[in-house]
Amino acid sequence: MRTNSQLRKDTIDMGKLYRAISADGSAFAEVLDAKDIVSEIERIHKTSAVVTAGLGRLSIAASLMGYMLKGEDDSITLRVDGGGPAGLLVAVADSRGNVKSSVDNPVVEIPLNSDGKLDVGGAVGTDGTLSVVKDLGLKEPYVGVTPLVSGEIAEDIASYYATSEQIPTVCSLGVLVNPDLTVRSAGGFLIQLLPFADEKVIEQIEKNIAKIRPISAMLDEGATPEQIADMLLEGLDPNELDTASPQYKCDCSRERTERILISIGKDELDSIVREGKDINVSCHFCGKDYVFTPAEIADLIRSC
Repeated sequence: MRTNSQLRKDTIDMGKLYRAISADGSAFAEVLDAKDIVSEIERIHKTSAVVTAGLGRLSIAASLMGYMLKGEDDSITLRVDGGGPAGLLVAVADSRGNVKSSVDNPVVEIPLNSDGKLDVGGAVGTDGTLSVVKDLGLKEPYVGVTPLVSGEIAEDIASYYATSEQIPTVCSLGVLVNPDLTVRSAGGFLIQLLPFADEKVIEQIEKNIAKIRPISAMLDEGATPEQIADMLLEGLDPNELDTASPQYKCDCSRERTERILISIGKDELDSIVREGKDINVSCHFCGKDYVFTPAEIADLIRSC
């Protein structure tokens, strides 16, 4: 079981993740308060409100799904390509729930939807797919691809679990954005039923879901992940499973960037050297810049 103490000491805890399981072990709930994580996404990518909501939701989902992975070095990548003006959205998480994300077009300005809310589906688009790639340390990663249901992310995640993994899942994701574009609240939850769950458990879960309020509203009003998990599993005698403090965490490095440059091939690198100018490689996930001189590129060519 993973605990907060296993997280690196030189990083700041950002999220608050809590997992609970019913007394009979047939249902579990995972809840994440991700306000600080999504705030970091907005700071790094300088996203407009609707993109903050969309990329925030995808990142929350990736963190929740990543934390369910078993292996220490396992990871999960979610890609949403819906044909909308935001372009491709990507979120990558490890088995501690740490997440990083990117988006093609961070600034999208579109009208609110018919409910007067941020139109995430309009920014993401609905004519496309959600792909889930799980790197479990095997020879080949697991890849699942499902058509988008709404582009609102939560429904698309639930649809993925139903069709690709055959696991009954309830998913809720929410991000509230202030007028000044800062994040007011953000979070999400997953509820999953195991195959042996009986009808009474299913009925109780359905009853609980029917009266639950949007997670972003509950978090905004001060509810904790523990309290929300208790609401989701009310009547099922829930017990704490574990807790974690996931972060927005990019693992880019100069060495990784060198490997990316080597992968583009000797001919392309030769062309860069002939131009005689420094090149700048910017990380899509955190914005950090890596500068390489022609001499350093020449060294990379010799190492190819």
